[in-house]
Amino acid sequence: MNQERTRVAFYGDSYTLGIGASAPSKRWSSIICAQRGWSEFNPSVNGLGFIRNRGSLDVPAEVIAERPDIVFITMGLNDNFSYDVAASNIHGQIGFDFRRLRAALPYARFIAVEPFWYTDVLPESVAVISGWVQRAAADIRADYIPGASHWIEHHPEWMAPDRLHPNDAGYTHLAAEMDAALERLGL
Repeated sequence: MNQERTRVAFYGDSYTLGIGASAPSKRWSSIICAQRGWSEFNPSVNGLGFIRNRGSLDVPAEVIAERPDIVFITMGLNDNFSYDVAASNIHGQIGFDFRRLRAALPYARFIAVEPFWYTDVLPESVAVISGWVQRAAADIRADYIPGASHWIEHHPEWMAPDRLHPNDAGYTHLAAEMDAALERLGL
């Protein structure tokens, strides 16, 4: 792919939207795209999950309409808050979203990322949902980046005042972790 023309879309939540950053250019997705000369399309939504806060939102349709060369899927954090009452629905929707995106974008490269997390202690649901994301990625022949739920552990100084989202330093760290993972994937 010609990096000058590479269009990259992000299907994500607040951590990909950049809530807590001082400007959109400070979010990890924008840092990664700037480093690689990629053109960024980021319709990520604060609070979005595979099922959580979906309502009439159809971010996968927005991603599909953009016809990107690369698609990042960075979802799952918010679904942990619905896990106790909707685990099977979450599991089903993950597979559905992945298959839908692959069918509509057969030539795109997909990169699924283990769901981000914001505290040092992770609920058991994070591992379960991460496993579902990893299996869905394998089912559509997507790359999978593990470990993202641990990327900001033990660093309260990387968190915004809301203590839920990274600040600029946190997003810089997420970008460094993502950059290293992408280098391992040859990107």
